[in-house]
Amino acid sequence: MWKSLLAVLLVVSGAAQAAGEFLQKDNLFPRVRFETSAGNIVVELDRSKAPLTVNNFLSYVEKKAYDGTLFHRLEPEFVLQGGGYDRDLKPIKDLKPVFNESGNGVKNRLYTIAMARQNDPHSGTSQFFFNLNDNPSLDPGKNWGYAVFGSVVEGTEVFDKIKTLETGYNETLGWENVPKKPLVLNRVILLPAQ
Repeated sequence: MWKSLLAVLLVVSGAAQAAGEFLQKDNLFPRVRFETSAGNIVVELDRSKAPLTVNNFLSYVEKKAYDGTLFHRLEPEFVLQGGGYDRDLKPIKDLKPVFNESGNGVKNRLYTIAMARQNDPHSGTSQFFFNLNDNPSLDPGKNWGYAVFGSVVEGTEVFDKIKTLETGYNETLGWENVPKKPLVLNRVILLPAQ
């Protein structure tokens, strides 16, 4: 009985992980709208170059996991990072890590979105970042880079506003570069296919 229950749980968790692949599955360039406390940003995702990363991201969107989360890292000439913590700075529930697709030929350039990760190149889960500059140091070379999986198509002016936010050390996270006034990601919405 326990083995059957375990098998069912594994199938269900695998289905949750794969949910993104069934969202607009024939659309190589689905668009999502980030509704933030600083304004809206529309991002065109690129399944043609980063299918695993896009499907992973859309799985979180489908679960509404990003709704009410914070952007917890802002380095105005480098990156804006989010997707990991709720308003109380508690980590959101992660799905399985995704294979690193940084070798897809897409560079970490201004206004692209990429998968955040730990030192392990294949440790990316829910967190992502927007490049606020051209960041060739994040591209693969001798080592794994950070997989770019889309680009901003509307709302670049929102980043101009965001770059002016004051940041500092956050005692709860133990990190620098955390916006002092919470920068909230109210929700991420998959837009209708065009």
